[in-house]
Amino acid sequence: MNYADDNNNPYQNWGLSAAQADSTSRASFIRKTYLHLLGAVVAFCAIEAVLLQTGLADLMFQFMSGNGRFGWLIILGAFMGVSWLANAWAMSSTSLGKQYAGLSLYVVAQAVITLPLIYMALAMQGPGIIMNAALLTGFIFIALTGAVFVSGADFSFLRSALIVGGFAAMGVIVCSALFGFNLGIIFIAAMLLLCAGYILYDTSNVLHHYQVGQHVAAALALFASVALMFWYVLQLLMSLNRR
Repeated sequence: MNYADDNNNPYQNWGLSAAQADSTSRASFIRKTYLHLLGAVVAFCAIEAVLLQTGLADLMFQFMSGNGRFGWLIILGAFMGVSWLANAWAMSSTSLGKQYAGLSLYVVAQAVITLPLIYMALAMQGPGIIMNAALLTGFIFIALTGAVFVSGADFSFLRSALIVGGFAAMGVIVCSALFGFNLGIIFIAAMLLLCAGYILYDTSNVLHHYQVGQHVAAALALFASVALMFWYVLQLLMSLNRR
């Protein structure tokens, strides 16, 4: 999730916002954003396919198993640090190369952190569940994107709620690691609602608040929301299949 409409944002010189730009510039920005999003998704899938052929998935799974929930917290903490750096690079107004480096770094980091979950899903339930999770995630994303584009609504009012929800979710995850309780299907459902909010917010930012030169940062924000949605959709399907 990105906050392109932050008044304290030091990177404010990409040109007019998409809402203020002429129709040609706006259409070009939207096209570039979603082409970059598609490229990020394809790259994510390719990286996962390659990593699954290496021993990294098994090593990460053993690390998490050997260190319990604290192993997961270590991996999650490292991912959050890398995500912050990737987002900062993607928001750079001085270097296009740095923007692409930020997007690339985030895609790689997301692929690595998702690897143990995909590895476990494949081992327990086979490749079909991965495909189902991907299709369901794509369907939800397209439906939410369509709702924003058709309505033209500005969902920037969700920002405060999403920030609070994100911190609350992180607190629950940390507490589950410290005190050893399972998060369960109710938490997964709540996270899916939060992910839907992220997608609505980020998509409306594409229409209303990102500036026309911010297509890389916009694509990163959308990819982050889609990847998080896929994570919890996959967990939901795994939980339901175990019942």
